[in-house]
Amino acid sequence: MYTPPKIERFNENVLSKYHIYNSVFITLPFDAIDNTGVLLPLFAEICENGFKQELNPKQIVEQFFQKFLEQKSEKEQIDLMFRFIQYIERQIVLFDAIEDAAFPIVNNMEGRGSLRDINEKAEAKDKLGELKDFLKTFNVRAVLTAHPTQFYPGPVLGIITDLTQAIRENDLIRIKQLLSQLGKTPFIKKEKPTPYDEAVSLVWYLENVFYYTAGEMVEYIHKNIFKHDENDNPIINFGFWPGGDRDGNPYVTTDITLKVANRLRTSLFRCYYNEIRSLKRKLTFYEVDVLITEIELKLYDSIYCTDDTVFITLEAFKQKLNAIKYIIIDKHQSLYLDDLELLICRVNLFGFHFASLDIRQNSKIHDAVFDDISKQGEYLDVGYASADDTQKIAWLKGIKSGADPEQYKDITKSTLESVYAMKTIQQRNGEKGSNRYIISNNESALDVMQAFSLFRLCGWENPSVDIVPLFEVIEDLRNARSVMEQLYTNETYSRHLRQRNNTQTVMLGFSDGTKDGGYLMANWSIYKAKEAITEVSRQYGIKVIFFDGRGGPPARGGGKTHKFYASLGPEIENREIQITIQGQTISSNFGIADSCRYNLENLLTAGVTNKIFNKDENLLSESDKNILDELSEIGFEKYSEFKKHPKFIPYLEQVSTLKYFAKANIGSRPAKRGKSEQLDFSALRAIPFVGSWSQLKQNVPGFFGVGTALKHFETVGKWNQVQQLYDNSLFVKTLLENSMMSLAKSFFPLTAYMKDDAEFGDFWTIIYEEFLLTKDMLLKIAGHSQLMENYPDGKASIETRELIVRPLLTIQQYALLRIKELQSESQPDETLLSVYEKMVTRSLFGNTNASRNSA
Repeated sequence: MYTPPKIERFNENVLSKYHIYNSVFITLPFDAIDNTGVLLPLFAEICENGFKQELNPKQIVEQFFQKFLEQKSEKEQIDLMFRFIQYIERQIVLFDAIEDAAFPIVNNMEGRGSLRDINEKAEAKDKLGELKDFLKTFNVRAVLTAHPTQFYPGPVLGIITDLTQAIRENDLIRIKQLLSQLGKTPFIKKEKPTPYDEAVSLVWYLENVFYYTAGEMVEYIHKNIFKHDENDNPIINFGFWPGGDRDGNPYVTTDITLKVANRLRTSLFRCYYNEIRSLKRKLTFYEVDVLITEIELKLYDSIYCTDDTVFITLEAFKQKLNAIKYIIIDKHQSLYLDDLELLICRVNLFGFHFASLDIRQNSKIHDAVFDDISKQGEYLDVGYASADDTQKIAWLKGIKSGADPEQYKDITKSTLESVYAMKTIQQRNGEKGSNRYIISNNESALDVMQAFSLFRLCGWENPSVDIVPLFEVIEDLRNARSVMEQLYTNETYSRHLRQRNNTQTVMLGFSDGTKDGGYLMANWSIYKAKEAITEVSRQYGIKVIFFDGRGGPPARGGGKTHKFYASLGPEIENREIQITIQGQTISSNFGIADSCRYNLENLLTAGVTNKIFNKDENLLSESDKNILDELSEIGFEKYSEFKKHPKFIPYLEQVSTLKYFAKANIGSRPAKRGKSEQLDFSALRAIPFVGSWSQLKQNVPGFFGVGTALKHFETVGKWNQVQQLYDNSLFVKTLLENSMMSLAKSFFPLTAYMKDDAEFGDFWTIIYEEFLLTKDMLLKIAGHSQLMENYPDGKASIETRELIVRPLLTIQQYALLRIKELQSESQPDETLLSVYEKMVTRSLFGNTNASRNSA
């Protein structure tokens, strides 16, 4: 049977349907200006033609109003532009829903990267035993974070889900109803969400997507690969950051941490309860009916009890389910056994915790906490604050226990409380409820020992908790091996590791690495850090697990993520794949059952492929590494020089939308660390940093320095070396292909007017010239005439989204230009200024949501 190419399937099932349903959508009246939908396509056309004619956004907007609405006042023009923004936001939702509906048609769900594919490949290559052994220890952990890289409120996510289903069924009446509902549903929250609000939003995905998909995947493995043989390894598990991530978020309190843990448990109980109710209608047999009713009632009481009492233990729950299983097999011809085994599989997978609530705090906070505690001299020597690292580590060995948080104030009190909270969560939800303490901005062995000593200080002598250092900036990544060796040779810490099965998790952060060192240096530094930490861990008999802090866009470690994992050679430990998933990455890659299954399977099979099928194919030779060292160093020098430019910070402050991220009620965390009014680069969070470049359509963190590095090899006559490296290394190819994605999502005509700006013209030109150079070099090395031509469906998706959002970005730039004009007046109209600032903030949303396929 003929299967059309992927791009044909995309054009037929996504692009064509979008044009059809969008034509319906723009005719629906949502507001007082009935012709908004009619005028928007005209405005979009004028934007396209205007940029081709090298007009600036202000000229384009003025041309539109002169041509179609010449008599309108500025207030009426502003009203229409806000309506355009509202329409465009909803066009993006429509496109999201259509892509989701077409996902299993456009993507081959049983093809390369699927569980079925590796199962068949293992059988064909006589590696089934090897595959089984590997899956007895290997895991994929997806960690949901609330980092605000997508702005859909809960009701809009619900509409996307319903709209996706209606589009799949071609139910035009329902589609029109939902589009009308969408037009009247607010996208903007009047108040910032609390960490608990963020948690509730993400629990929705656990309840409605991950619970079903992960359970079915593990059951498939159990049946088809293990053939019902025992395997205690869960293979897939989940982490959770909202409510536990304290780094830079003063709104995460102990009460919220406990409240989120309870919500995770009760949400899981609700899933179990619904499944038990469904099974009860099938398992109506003698003896079974009594047991299942007993489980049902205990789960119901556990969900709705007001004092958080749990009326059934996890062990008792499992025992009763297994008792039912054996009765069905022995007495009822295994009727509905598959349904019951799927529930048992989910209980083994999710326990009573659903997802492990990670606690994260910054090492600088720990410094302040221990300095504060040492002042009293009760638990720690009073000279601690002024001692060197070696002396501090020695004194920590003798730290006394039993500290009461009530003895202290502010950050010391809340930090100690977070440790007690972890113990409480473990008592209620099981050890996996909260068993990892992550130290961001980890620079030294002392940072780890301080975090570890918190548990002793709080009377938890042998904590059932993993201490996880997070290495982020380039210098810390370079020092990571030395830090880990200090820990492995520390008597106190090595004793703790023995109690944790000699297993150490190390987190590596892409976002701040890219912000600090540029795209090439960050990615290569992380790769080298993994190799070095793997080497030292093997030397000391420690099983190291790497946890990657990845975001959606390539600048934050996103892109074709599974290809990175498939490209890692045997010199990097491959025990687990652990990644953060956040914002638009959650909804685009895991938001529906099909995409969730597809992407989880791709991650899982990337680990399998790397270990079993391609284990000797991804070794980088010393000469390969030397080339990458040279490339990354040249890229780093170019980026560092750029970052030191006197206009770098002013450009972000005055030209980009950076300051508007703080005004958008999109996440509970502040946009920067610290309270300083002046913008300090080190305090700037990676999300608004990357997001600001994205709003400008300049995507600097995803490419800057790449072109210069490649050009150097061409200039000195060593191009063949990088060409061969690209052709032979999946890691390098993935790295550069993801940079191409950053280029494909850039659009410099939007800001080309800046080249003539007296203050920022030269700076803009530096960015543009590096963009052109990088584009030329990447096209040359890939042998392409267009960016992303080897991913035609991805290219088409990006192009469509960019066209949808271009009028919105034109409005955003127009508003920024008007703000600049108003501010230059001797007596600015403060009301008008406020309106245009609101327009800039509102236009952040649609552009960011349109970037969902950056993951």
